[in-house]
Amino acid sequence: MAKLYLISLGCNKNLVDSEVMLGRLKNYEITDDVSSADVLIVNTCGFIESAKEESIRAILELSSERKKGSLLVVTGCLMQRYADELMRELKGEVDLFAGLGDFAKIDELIAKRENADFKNAVFLQEQESRVITGSNYHAYIKISEGCNQKCAFCAIPTFKGKLQSRSLSAISAEIKELVGRGYKDFSFIAQDSSSYMKDGGWRDGLLSLIDAVEGIAGVRSARILYLYPSSTSLELVRKIIASSVFVNYFDMPIQHISESLLNTMRRGTPKEHILKLLEAMRAAPNSFLRTGVIVGHPGESETDFNELCEFLESFSFDRISAFAYSREENTLAYDMEQVSKKIINSRLKKIEKITTKALNTSLAAMIGKEILVYLNGKSDESELFYSAKPLAWDRDIDGEVLINESEIEKLENGKLYCAKITELAGLNLIATITKEA
Repeated sequence: MAKLYLISLGCNKNLVDSEVMLGRLKNYEITDDVSSADVLIVNTCGFIESAKEESIRAILELSSERKKGSLLVVTGCLMQRYADELMRELKGEVDLFAGLGDFAKIDELIAKRENADFKNAVFLQEQESRVITGSNYHAYIKISEGCNQKCAFCAIPTFKGKLQSRSLSAISAEIKELVGRGYKDFSFIAQDSSSYMKDGGWRDGLLSLIDAVEGIAGVRSARILYLYPSSTSLELVRKIIASSVFVNYFDMPIQHISESLLNTMRRGTPKEHILKLLEAMRAAPNSFLRTGVIVGHPGESETDFNELCEFLESFSFDRISAFAYSREENTLAYDMEQVSKKIINSRLKKIEKITTKALNTSLAAMIGKEILVYLNGKSDESELFYSAKPLAWDRDIDGEVLINESEIEKLENGKLYCAKITELAGLNLIATITKEA
């Protein structure tokens, strides 16, 4: 059997696309050994400069390490965004180039050893069966592609195009198929999840999505990632809170809180609306709040930055991701007067102290609590620990709980248990499993 090596870079939306490709290439044996692979695929990220550099580095490393006669395939966002340049510059290292619209026919392109035409920048999953990676109970579900927002810093609409939502029937069919394979915990993702079905004229498509998912037998828990402030309603927040399936998990990157910066960034919603949403989310029982901010966007004054810091210190987020502004071609912010890298780095160091403090506070607040966790298996931290994911957390981005004791003799990966948090060691929560959930 021919061997396949695949590396998926960037976000979990890319991971879903990679899993679709693995589904199309089931006749290959998956390998972690680059030198033994007959086909190697790099699913690239092209969002910001650091991601682009990582993708190019991965391509060149695989090209130098692979065996003679193997096929190196490059696809994904970076490939779609810079198709002409990459095909010209990497033709000596790469054998086959494919775009964002080609995931479901990757097997055909490989069989023909034929480059894609890059005409279609969007792939909307229909009946394609994926090979879920990294978990036997959790799966990401992509609900749309593209984005109608006009953020000054973001180039995604230039290469992914306008919002295109998957049909509710296709999403429901995929979940039912995955439930039949034993999956029961789902995270719904998109560039802008809260705009789901707005391209179809729906006012708030996530309300219907929640109803549909709640009606599928076998779904134990779910959460929605990447809510966008201007397309998120209080009605949606209340719907999530009232749901028997969706946990009170709220992931809404605000990017900034200064009214002037929000306008400069073209975020499309005032500070007042953001605060109302966050307060409603925080007031929900056992809620978990994650956000993201950009530091050093053009136009960010010292006053704007200090306002952001004060807000992040005063509002109790569970997780905060802070990113240095990345100047991207074909964006409105590209031609604005830039904040110096020295200032950006200085501000980032200050805000990272705030994000670390928020994380510590959130983790410390869990000590003594009994929570529901999915067992992942042995932890990478040490063979002495099992890894578990709290029901309220997302699979990859929120961390893990380390299990060092259990009142149950035989534990099963993917099963839901009750666990009592006993201590915080550094940034690691330690817990004891008390019973089956």
